[in-house]
Order: sequence, then structure tokens, then C-alpha cells
Amino acid sequence: MRLFIWEFMAGRPSSFKTEYIEQAYKLCLLGATDKQMCDFFGVNEKTFNNWKHKHPEFLQSLKNGKEIADSQIAKSLFNRAKGYSCKAIKFATFNGEITDREEYIENYPPDTTACIFWLKNRQPDKWRDKQEIITTPDNEVRERYLEAMKNLNADKMGEQQIQRKGKSVSGETT
Repeated sequence: MRLFIWEFMAGRPSSFKTEYIEQAYKLCLLGATDKQMCDFFGVNEKTFNNWKHKHPEFLQSLKNGKEIADSQIAKSLFNRAKGYSCKAIKFATFNGEITDREEYIENYPPDTTACIFWLKNRQPDKWRDKQEIITTPDNEVRERYLEAMKNLNADKMGEQQIQRKGKSVSGETT
């Protein structure tokens, strides 16, 4: 009996190529999601996830690219939140021709929306829109509350007794 190597293999051969490692890294730097990379490589998410498990260098390139992209965005958001300055160039034109150029420093003030976003994500307990405030009443407040509830119940019971006394057996009031 002759056995061939392909008799032991399960499924089709992988469509993974080593050049996908560098391509995936660059796509992550551009902010691509896993779904977008699946479309780029022409595979479904299950195949993409299998590549991550079977090729650790592929998974690491994804992690590295996403980490760098995320840190660049975080830095940009931080700069927007606190305000920043950068070099800029102003051009003067006459009849469609550039006649002069001048470098200057452009100042960008802090951005309130970026500040709010930053704080809500960094310190959600302090900055979220809805905060839960849990208080425990002190004994004096608790006692006043219980006394008020007793008085309310006593008043209701008194009203019920008066209403019962005011009705005769036939249901008429006396």
C-alpha cells in the first residue's frame, strides 16, 4: 500500500504568503481594520484569524503596526487637547505667480472637544456624563425620614378610620 503526503494533509493549502507580513504592517499604520485587511487580501475573517494563529510573525506585525498608529493618533489628540504650535509657510501671489514666501509659527489653541474626549476616556469616573453619587444618610437624617414615614402612615390610618365610621351598614353616611 502506497501513501502519499497529501493524504495526511487536511484541507487546502494555505493562501498565506510571507509578503503579507509587511503588507499587513503597512495597512495597520494606515489605520486599516481587520475587516478591511480581509478585503485587501481577499479572504474571510476566519482565514485571517487562522493566519494570526499559524504565523506568529504575521500576528506580531499586526500588533506592531496598530500600536504605532494608535500612539500617533493619541499624540495628535493630546496636542489638539492642550494646543500646539507648528511651522507654516505663507505665499504671496501676483497674476498667478508666487512672488514671496514667508515662514511663520502657526498657533493652535486647545480644542475643547478633544479635551472632553481625552478626559472621559482617561478618567471616566470623574468626567463621564452620568455620575453615580452614592451617599449614606447620617443618623439624624435617617431618624427624621423614619419619623415622617410614621406620621404619614398614622395620618392615612386615621383617614381610613374616619371614612369607615362615617358610613352606616346600609352604605349611607351619617
